[in-house]
Amino acid sequence: MKTINQRQRAKILLAAAVLFLAAVAVAGVFCHDAAMETDFSRKNLAPSLAYPFGTDWLGRNMFYRTLTGLSMSILIGVCAAGVSAVMALVLGLAAATLGKKADSVISFLIDMVMGIPHILLLLLISFAMGKGLKGVIVGVALTHWTSLARLIRGEVMQLKQSEYIQIARKLGHSNFHIARKHMLVHLFPQFVVGLVLMFPHAILHESSITFLGFGLSTEQPAIGVILSESMKYLIMGKWWLALFPGIMLVLTVVLFDMGGTALRRILDPNSVHK
Repeated sequence: MKTINQRQRAKILLAAAVLFLAAVAVAGVFCHDAAMETDFSRKNLAPSLAYPFGTDWLGRNMFYRTLTGLSMSILIGVCAAGVSAVMALVLGLAAATLGKKADSVISFLIDMVMGIPHILLLLLISFAMGKGLKGVIVGVALTHWTSLARLIRGEVMQLKQSEYIQIARKLGHSNFHIARKHMLVHLFPQFVVGLVLMFPHAILHESSITFLGFGLSTEQPAIGVILSESMKYLIMGKWWLALFPGIMLVLTVVLFDMGGTALRRILDPNSVHK
């Protein structure tokens, strides 16, 4: 009975997180024009009923700018995490099914990428790609696949020792056939959970490098841009310029993390994360 209640709570939590994040992503797209609208007659207004998050030095509505920035971060996170998760699945399978040489090469690559400070590697890739949207997505995708790839490799190594895999091998099936027909179905839960749990890291790192000036263009209402620009106004008492965008960024990251944990509980009732 306890397990059923936990699974029900996990489903409710997952549904609530998905609905909220989807609503933010969609609302941000429709608020883009309003977020860019300037009006000097209302500049630097403190939060009020008319402007819940206040306005900035150009009179732009911070509520709309925050929604638009979060929407952009969510879309970037989805794209980057999706590419990174597919890379992890392919390389994890390849490492465990293509022989010892392939395993050694891919394992060395995983260790090498994990050995470099995350933000440093992300900054270098983004800068090499010319920064901007393309640089951020490529940088995040190429730096977030290692943990999931190592997990999938370990799962495949265990699956290779199972009886039905040994039978399939004796029947003459190729490694590709065995991986596609017999292993992917067992790896799917780990892949989905790993994909969801990549989102908060992707969003947070996108905002971080944008804040440092190596990510999205300053012309875009991204959360990192908003937080970076607001720093110079904090000493002037304009606290709302950083507080509300920062809170919404943290809330988005936490919701993605909670959604991933809830999904793990649904897919794996025996998970240690009860």
